Amino acid sequence: MRLCAPVSVTRIRQRRPKPGLRPQHLTVVRALAAISEAEVEGDALGSTEVTFVPRALRGGTYRFDVGAIRGSAGSVSLLFQALLLPLAFAPRGSRLTLIGGTHVPWSPPVHYLTEVFLPALGQIGVQARLTLKRWGWYPAGGGEVEVTVVPARGLSPFSQETGGRAVTIRGLSAVSRLPRSIAERQSCRALERLGAAGLAAEIAIEVDATALGPGTLLFLAVPGRAGFSALGRRGLRAEAVADQAVDPLLAWLATGALVDDHLADQLIPFLALTPGVSTFTCPTLSPHLRTVAWVVQQFLPARIDLDDGPPARIRIATSSL
Repeated sequence: MRLCAPVSVTRIRQRRPKPGLRPQHLTVVRALAAISEAEVEGDALGSTEVTFVPRALRGGTYRFDVGAIRGSAGSVSLLFQALLLPLAFAPRGSRLTLIGGTHVPWSPPVHYLTEVFLPALGQIGVQARLTLKRWGWYPAGGGEVEVTVVPARGLSPFSQETGGRAVTIRGLSAVSRLPRSIAERQSCRALERLGAAGLAAEIAIEVDATALGPGTLLFLAVPGRAGFSALGRRGLRAEAVADQAVDPLLAWLATGALVDDHLADQLIPFLALTPGVSTFTCPTLSPHLRTVAWVVQQFLPARIDLDDGPPARIRIATSSL
C-alpha cells in the first residue's frame, strides 16, 4: 500500500471571498508535512497552489497550534481528521497535542469525534483516543485536545445498511463562562421534544470555566452512527439552540439511514483502505461526499458506487492494496 504519493493541488478555494489557504488549512499542510518528512511548495497564507512530496510516514509525539500562524479559532477537529488516517498506518504509535477551536461553526465539535467518528472507525479496526483538555470557542479559540493513535494491524470491511429501529440517544448541554441555567434550558427543550417524538435520551450538563471565551453547545448523538449539534450565540435563545440540534436528528431518523451525511463522507477514505467490500447508507449523496469519493479514487485502487436511494447507498470495493 502506497500512502506517500506526491501531489499538486491548484485553484485552492478559488471561488471563496478569501481564496487560498487560511490558517487552519495551512496548519494541516504543515502538520502533514511534519509526519511524512515532506517537501512542500506553496505553504503560505493565501496560497492557491501547493505541491506536496512526502518521503517517509512516521509516528511520534507532535504539537500543532492552529493559532500559532495567526490568531485563529480554526478547527482542531478537522486537523485531527486529516492526521488520523496517515498516522493509523504509521510504523509506530503517535501522541498529539492539538490547539485551536474545539467547538466552532462549520466543523464537527470534538464530541462528534469522540461519540460518533471514532466509535464508527473502531468497528473496522482504527484505534485512537481523544481527550478534551480545554474548550475553545469561536472567536477566541485556545482549546486543547490530546490524542493517542495506535497503528492499525489490519482493517475489517464495514457492511451494514440499517441500524434497526431502536436507538440510544446521548447528549451534552454545555456552557463556558455563562450561567448554568442556559445549559439547563437547552437540555430541557431537547428532552421535551424528543419525548414528544417517543424517544428517550440522556443529556449531561457541563459548566466549564477554563475556556478563553464564552460559548454554549447542545450535542446529540446516536453513538457510532450520527451526531447533531448547535452552538449558541448572542441573541439566540437557549430553546432555539436546542431546536437546531433536535430538528436534524429527527429528520435523520425518519430516513432510516445507518449513518448521517457527515459521517458518510468521513468513512470513505478509511474504507477505501480496507480490503474487501463495504456498504452503508446515509440520507443523501451530498456534494461533499461525491467530491470525497472522486478524490479517493484518484489515489487508491478502490471502486466507489453511489446510489441516490433514498436512503442513499454507498458501496466501496477495494482491489489489492
